Amino acid sequence: MRRVLLSSAALTLAATSAFAGGVERSTQSVGILFEEGTYAEFSFGSFSPDVSGSLGGGAIASGDMSPSYQTFSLAYKQALTENLDIAVILDEPIGADVDYPGTFGLSPYPLAGTTAELDSLALTALLKYRMQNNISIYGGLRAQAVEGTVSIPFVGAPGPGYTMNTNTDYRLGYVIGAAWERPDIAARVALTYNSAITHTFEYTETGPVPGSGEFDTEVPQSVNLEFQTGIAADTLLFGSIRWVDWSEFDINPAGYALAVGSPLVSYDSDRVTYTLGVGRRFNETWSGAVIVSHEPSTGDITGNLGPTDGFSSIALAATYTMGNMEITGGLRYVDIGGATTTIGADFEDNDGVGFGLRVGYKF
Repeated sequence: MRRVLLSSAALTLAATSAFAGGVERSTQSVGILFEEGTYAEFSFGSFSPDVSGSLGGGAIASGDMSPSYQTFSLAYKQALTENLDIAVILDEPIGADVDYPGTFGLSPYPLAGTTAELDSLALTALLKYRMQNNISIYGGLRAQAVEGTVSIPFVGAPGPGYTMNTNTDYRLGYVIGAAWERPDIAARVALTYNSAITHTFEYTETGPVPGSGEFDTEVPQSVNLEFQTGIAADTLLFGSIRWVDWSEFDINPAGYALAVGSPLVSYDSDRVTYTLGVGRRFNETWSGAVIVSHEPSTGDITGNLGPTDGFSSIALAATYTMGNMEITGGLRYVDIGGATTTIGADFEDNDGVGFGLRVGYKF
């Protein structure tokens, strides 16, 4: 029962985790470490947001600037000894897709024609050691690759506008944590620390101050508190609290900073995301879960490449078990928090819908 329900929960939390914090795409859960025996899974998620704003009290509309995107993850866990387990996770921890509609100069909205992409890929290797009194300790290394590109036509107008491209930078971070379990009531509490990873990008800029060089961007540290407990026969209560140090994250190439006087991307406040869910096994074949999440708005002025502030969401997931295989599908609706950007645009009444699919197999 525990494994079926946790598969449903983890899918909905991870596969459609849009707009959690700044540019987060993965919650960095270590839940796979607690699967029994040898286990592998593949997850795919897609999210379709609708994010638009306006200037002048609604007179000048931005159009939907946030296109749909997809994420994936692969994970494998194996018991090495009675007390020692290993897990390997491949996922996309951060990302961004920006595409303001229209053509600058022909559209009245200043950001028309602006595009940006931020891509990442991370490989995490973890070891867990089970001690006495139901205590486990775990940790490992995360190898992470990140790259980005941006084009903002109105910066430097009436010239050719601003562009910036980076190389793909590879860096290492680490993960440490501890957990307590009581299997007879499916109870577990796990506290995980993910270190910050500082990337040094080589970049090229065109626009008002063209040039090339290097700048540092810190993908911030985070702390996850994940918990679960059985509350009735075949019924599980679970959730998480996740803190991310987003105030340490910025993208600040020299030419853009000189031309505009501020970083390309930055966040004033850290973020805390709360999640609570209930899962239930209906029979030997089917189980399901309902999950709600909330990230409070900060009220900060946001950049134009990420004009959102907090969110609330509800998700439904169902798992079909067939022998050693589990197939899980999930749907999530996200009410995206409104924000005011640095050019005074108001973004409000935005939302998005995501779905995910996970296939897991126990060997």
